Amino acid sequence: MAAAFTSGVLFVHSAPRALCPHVEWAVGSVLGKPVSLQWIPQPVLDGMLRTELAWSGPIGTGARLASALRGWEHLRYEVTEDQTALTDGGRWMHTPDLGIFYAQTDAAGNVVVSEQRVRAAVENAGLNPLQLHRELRLLLGQAWDDELEAFRTAGENSPVIWLHRVG
Repeated sequence: MAAAFTSGVLFVHSAPRALCPHVEWAVGSVLGKPVSLQWIPQPVLDGMLRTELAWSGPIGTGARLASALRGWEHLRYEVTEDQTALTDGGRWMHTPDLGIFYAQTDAAGNVVVSEQRVRAAVENAGLNPLQLHRELRLLLGQAWDDELEAFRTAGENSPVIWLHRVG
């Protein structure tokens, strides 16, 4: 049986210049081929660079990419993996302060939270609405989104233009 394939995008939001070749090596080792990324300045932090890569590979490549980059100081990144007929999509976010966050995603890229996780959040919160709010924000990865948002905004030299609150 042939391996099922998917695709996704790696966004490195900030990396020190000295770390860039190591990121390329790690990504290339996951993808099974050398990778040369186009690094551009990250306007949010002086001396930091950013890049992105659309990738395709076997199901699970997104998790392998996220794991290969995990734990490097000053590295902020996101990895997406598109859903397939066999699997849900996924999104991994990493910041130096928060570590890594994973969530399943739907075809539109929305975070999908299972019924059991919502039930657990409600149970953990009891009758405290502020605690429920905290629990739901944690399920959605809100702290990661909040920290990464400034880094996502495309600079004038970026090949990607982010659209916010469209529709």
